[in-house]
Amino acid sequence: MIRIAVVVGSTRPARRGTAVARWVLDTAAAHPAVADGRASINILDIADFDLPLLDEPVPAAYGDYAQSHTLRWSQAVAAFDAFVFVAPEYNRSFPASLKNALDYLYAEWLHKVAGFVGYGVSGGLRAVEQLRQVMGELKVANVPTQVALSIYTDFTSTNPTDPTDAGTCTPAPYHAERLAQMLEEIIVWSAALAPLRAEAQPTTA
Repeated sequence: MIRIAVVVGSTRPARRGTAVARWVLDTAAAHPAVADGRASINILDIADFDLPLLDEPVPAAYGDYAQSHTLRWSQAVAAFDAFVFVAPEYNRSFPASLKNALDYLYAEWLHKVAGFVGYGVSGGLRAVEQLRQVMGELKVANVPTQVALSIYTDFTSTNPTDPTDAGTCTPAPYHAERLAQMLEEIIVWSAALAPLRAEAQPTTA
């Protein structure tokens, strides 16, 4: 079974990310591989781990973790084969909270697969562009298909003048088609990379 995590990449209160992640989860349930048990998909919310700014004395590549929150995060990430990163765009990039969470670990990311659901004024396109660069350094294969949600057209009941109103995630139908294509790529690539992942399992997880 290919185990996929939908990573909520924002920790901001009143964030839209949780609604987007729920849409991904609900839409993915209809994918044949998920429906017949060849793949599973679950939400992994970095806000649940209370990660402070990176406070490990040893670089992540050594896997020598001193902090309990790092061990907990390591075990959670190591349990998955692939990830769908749900990321807003903040000032032409992705959130610092997500970069911090990525930097805590190394071996746990190796030879896994990532897809992206960006959202924002410009669909999170520049956030995803920078995430792809980080994934390359972490040896995470990132599939070409991505989903780009606009806060103007893919969310309803949103008051643009109220920054605390997260609204409701109601993507246009073609986004579900893109998501299905992206999931198919993730599942196929994940299966192909399984032998490399088996060699790279962290000893701390």
